[in-house]
Amino acid sequence: MRRHHADKSWLVDLGLIPYLAAWELQRQLVEARKGGDVPDVLLLCQHPHVITLGRNGRREHLRANDGLLAQMGIEFHPSDRGGDITYHGPGQIVGYPILDLAGYRRDVRWYVTQLEETMIRASADFGVAAHRVEERHGVWVDTPSGEEKLGALGVHLSRWVTSHGFAYNVSTDLRYFDLIVPCGIAGSRATSLERILRRAVETAAARESLAAHFGAVFGCNLEPVSREDLASALDAHRNAAPAVLEHAGPGFKPAPAARIPEETHRSVSRRSA
Repeated sequence: MRRHHADKSWLVDLGLIPYLAAWELQRQLVEARKGGDVPDVLLLCQHPHVITLGRNGRREHLRANDGLLAQMGIEFHPSDRGGDITYHGPGQIVGYPILDLAGYRRDVRWYVTQLEETMIRASADFGVAAHRVEERHGVWVDTPSGEEKLGALGVHLSRWVTSHGFAYNVSTDLRYFDLIVPCGIAGSRATSLERILRRAVETAAARESLAAHFGAVFGCNLEPVSREDLASALDAHRNAAPAVLEHAGPGFKPAPAARIPEETHRSVSRRSA
């Protein structure tokens, strides 16, 4: 069986991809990672408007009914990640690490802390002092109106292979967070880099910063890999998988032979999304 080492990792920019397609892609990558057919992978993407509910989340934390969600073009999906309820949408960078923690440290608390550290360091690149808050995972910033959440977390592990991950608000339309009780914490407010800095921020710059600090924090070399090559690798792992990467965004098509679709078994529940 072919095995990959933890210091060799792939970085894949999926662009704009539906939530369910990204979830299925993670599921396939988790299985391929367990089999040693792919190295560790960091997927970076954005999602069309979607609200997701973690395994231990409460449906009453959704403030909108199905009719309003449909009218606003927002999907709603229960998820097997840890955490409560959260919103994903354009202008928010979502990171899905598929890591075998056996090559790092078999410690869920350590892993969550490393994801937070990645977002804290990326925030510092923009002159923003993000920090942790005790008993509330994610990263926060101090504002005149109190602590506001800049980045959220919700992870899942299966045999020490991770999925789901973090969501970092860059230019996110924060009005969508009014439809939920963010992360199930009453009175919690979300913020974004643009709101904090009061200027436009390029998502590409934030994406590069997050990727660089992820590599530094986890001590891995991230090698950019195309979506086509990722599709081919998964095709080699399991030839009969339905295609999903063609949904990754306008103009994107997978390699002709690639077949990739649209979760895992131990969820890490946190008071965060």
